[in-house]
Amino acid sequence: MAFPEYHKQGKQSGGSSPMVDRENSMSRAFSFRHFHLNLLMLLLFCSNGLSANDDDVEGHALIDLLRALNDSNNRITDWNIHLVSPCFSWSHVTCRNGNVISLSLASNGFSGTLSPSITKLKFLVSLNLQDNDLSGVLPDYLSSMSSLQNLNLANNRFYGSIPAAWGQLHNLKHLVMRGNHVTGTVPNSLVNITGLKELDLSSNDLTGGIPPQLFSIPTYNFSGTHLACGNGIQQPCISSSSIPVSTRRPKLQVVITGASCGAFLLLLVGAIVTYRCNHRHKHDQFFDVEGEVERNISLGQLRRFSWREIQIATDNFSESNIIGHGGFGKVYKGYLTDSTKVAVKRLTDYHNPGGEAAFLREVQLISVAVHRNLLRLIGFCTTSSERILVYPFMQNLSLAYRLRDLKPGEKALDWPTRRRIAFGAAHGLEYLHEHCDPKIIHRDLKAANILLDDNFEPVLGDFGLAKLVDTKLTHITTQVRGTMGHIAPEYLSTGKSSEKTDVFGYGITLLEVVTGQRAIDFSRLEEEEDVLLLDHIKKLLREKRIGDIVDGNMKTYDPKEVEIILQVALLCTQSSPEERPKMAEVITMLQGVGLAERWAEWEQLEEVRNQQFSLMSRQFMWAEDSTHDQEAIQLSQAR
Repeated sequence: MAFPEYHKQGKQSGGSSPMVDRENSMSRAFSFRHFHLNLLMLLLFCSNGLSANDDDVEGHALIDLLRALNDSNNRITDWNIHLVSPCFSWSHVTCRNGNVISLSLASNGFSGTLSPSITKLKFLVSLNLQDNDLSGVLPDYLSSMSSLQNLNLANNRFYGSIPAAWGQLHNLKHLVMRGNHVTGTVPNSLVNITGLKELDLSSNDLTGGIPPQLFSIPTYNFSGTHLACGNGIQQPCISSSSIPVSTRRPKLQVVITGASCGAFLLLLVGAIVTYRCNHRHKHDQFFDVEGEVERNISLGQLRRFSWREIQIATDNFSESNIIGHGGFGKVYKGYLTDSTKVAVKRLTDYHNPGGEAAFLREVQLISVAVHRNLLRLIGFCTTSSERILVYPFMQNLSLAYRLRDLKPGEKALDWPTRRRIAFGAAHGLEYLHEHCDPKIIHRDLKAANILLDDNFEPVLGDFGLAKLVDTKLTHITTQVRGTMGHIAPEYLSTGKSSEKTDVFGYGITLLEVVTGQRAIDFSRLEEEEDVLLLDHIKKLLREKRIGDIVDGNMKTYDPKEVEIILQVALLCTQSSPEERPKMAEVITMLQGVGLAERWAEWEQLEEVRNQQFSLMSRQFMWAEDSTHDQEAIQLSQAR
């Protein structure tokens, strides 16, 4: 049975009356419910024969820092707390071993101050803020940054005296304070920084003497101050190593230019040799798959693993390491040689229809989808007969596991965690729809595909069914894929998927979060309840049985917040895709903004639907059982 065409509720065309619109709406709802019931019963008969860390701290610290710096010129636009971690894609940031070690923020027109949040970057080695318009007292809290080696605050408007506590920066090698409004004297504590190689305090309002030990620093500059150095005093204001720099620069430039040209020529020759080798020896190519595969895969920052590495990591794919079953293979727990814990997806049936496409899709998507609430791909492995994907291991497994498959002794998710998961999943989905070019439709959003990291932060996984969508297209027609109970009605009937099919799946997932139940549960038939979770929740709401909706494993919860989540879920799961909100609107409604008006409209429409559905159900049942002439039955009134 196919669904009728879906039109936006409440709009009239031509000369149709409100009664006709309501009858059409009721007819669609009636067909939709009977279609689902028939389909679910068919499935029933047929069925008898996967599943705040350091990055968070550093990410939030950088956001606080940027806010205090006052980037009024919007020079930095890609610092987004939802984009995985600062080390993955943030500009002006350099990392090592997953930690921020350098910030190069010179000449950006900042006009604010330096936030104390900078001290949360505990591995920071270099901080360059020169040539901005920053102000404020020189902060003594920088003394806690024990890893700091390079500090450049030149040509700003910092004032006050140099903090004596800076003498605790024992790893500091370069301190540049040129061109500020620093006053007071040079603290004796600076002599404790025994490894200091450069000290530039020039063009400030410093007065008094200079600790003699500082004149032994290889490069120093005290000129343009009122310090005791220069004419009439034995010690010069500028170190000898600083004077001839300008005269040696042309020679240095010549050397650098020559070296650059030589390196370029070597790279060019190497590229030519590599190109010829690849054409002569195809078996040495990076991928051992055919034709277009090589050009279709975007490597990015992905790592290619050898087959042997994967075997060792998974104990030769031991059955005891299986942690889940994906749509195209099994998922194994594993350990890399550096003890990193990973999840290894083995696409053992990639030769089957869709398997190879799933592999290419997951590898391609990672090149355009980078977000803290999306599962990050570490790398892959290819052989003549295997396709392997390697992901970070999610310590807390999936949302479905935490809702329904807990082992004895494991604690159920509390309400604040569930609410945070709902928000995180919404942010990840909104990123796929609004910030990826081309946009991405997940097509299989459910609790089993929302994974939870060590801090129960949600990440959307399993992009095996996702589709890249041209932004010029409003929908894309495909073979229907996904999980029953989460599939939008228009996708089932027409095969057309859009962002709104994901919104439907997200709404069902919200119901799972609140209730802890499955989207489809045939056991409810024994209690004469609705098989579909969506219909079951609507019935309980009509009967005002709110207490029966919330997961019994939750001891405490906020009724108002639960009500908001339920209302958003039902708005997301309306039968007509045009009526469903976009994910950006979902996020604002989860915060309570703009929800009341849309919910009031939904309640009015739902009341009309229920009344008309009840009337048609009675007429339908009577028509089936009646022995009267069927042609005598009229479902519409005389006009």
